[in-house]
Amino acid sequence: MTEFGTRILRTLSVPEDDARLLADSLVVAELWGHSSHGMLRLPWYAARLRSGAMRSSGEPQIVTDTGSLVVLDGQDGIGQVITDRAARLGIDRAKAHGIAGVAIRNSNHFGTAAYFTRKVADAGCLALLATNASPAMAPWGGREKSVGTNPWSITAPAGSYGTAVMDIANTAVARGKIYLAEERGEPIPEGWAADANGVPTTDPREAVDGLILPLAGHKGYAISFMFDVLAGVLTGSSFGAGVAGPYDPERRSGCGHFLMVVDIAAVQPVDEFTSRIESLVAETKPVPTAPGVAEIFVPGEIEQRNLARNSTAGITLAPKTWQDLSELASSTGVPMPEPSEATATA
Repeated sequence: MTEFGTRILRTLSVPEDDARLLADSLVVAELWGHSSHGMLRLPWYAARLRSGAMRSSGEPQIVTDTGSLVVLDGQDGIGQVITDRAARLGIDRAKAHGIAGVAIRNSNHFGTAAYFTRKVADAGCLALLATNASPAMAPWGGREKSVGTNPWSITAPAGSYGTAVMDIANTAVARGKIYLAEERGEPIPEGWAADANGVPTTDPREAVDGLILPLAGHKGYAISFMFDVLAGVLTGSSFGAGVAGPYDPERRSGCGHFLMVVDIAAVQPVDEFTSRIESLVAETKPVPTAPGVAEIFVPGEIEQRNLARNSTAGITLAPKTWQDLSELASSTGVPMPEPSEATATA
């Protein structure tokens, strides 16, 4: 699937390395068990590349550079490409200054935030990455959507436990999971969303047209609002209703991101940090479980297990996703991969 995605993107004038990065980000999301951010998004990106809403190539430009703080203008390029550049820049500057910030304006949807923050953790650093997004929820007490899900991720290397990873939206669920439920023809759980009139719904189509409910009530709204301040207002990018989502084929995105990177070695010896975080994990996992719960997981552990399993077993695509990819393959002249029977009929 990575090779297929790369070849599709190459027909749309995306440079080879950038095409492979974008395709890999989608397949890795599938391997982690997050199909909502996986291959179902490739046709969305293709439509935006074709319309020119997202530029196929071009390097992000440095607007301001103080050494430890850099402002990048993505110039409406591919979000994954821009954010990958920002992560590498953030690591380099954190190694030089102890801590670094990279503010990114005029970007696009970048997929899963953890795809980039894990790379920062692999370099021996801590990361916080926030982005804004198109309106999905109403401000607390309202009934019209004006606030994005505005996801964020924090990662840290966790020694023998791998990487501690948090990657969440500030809504009850990421919007992609509602699109995935629609593609699978499945209802969504209660508490995820409301229809356009503010009435709770389990119909994913009504949810797409309506409101996604905030995480933890007013707290999720407040966090999301402030991340729009950080990722949109501060960076000089669009914010609020000015941001368009990846499912819009023609409107310029205008989304912004903010990345903070801390070099662990500048705070304490890396071995000491590793020992301390391993102790924290070791304290957390043995906590007695509630009824019906088999095991305690630390953030990022489920994805790591999914990756190990799915790398051998393969990934399963919804029929609608497979159909959309087939149509994309036909329109670009790129052959579809040969599926297993299970994949073709999932």
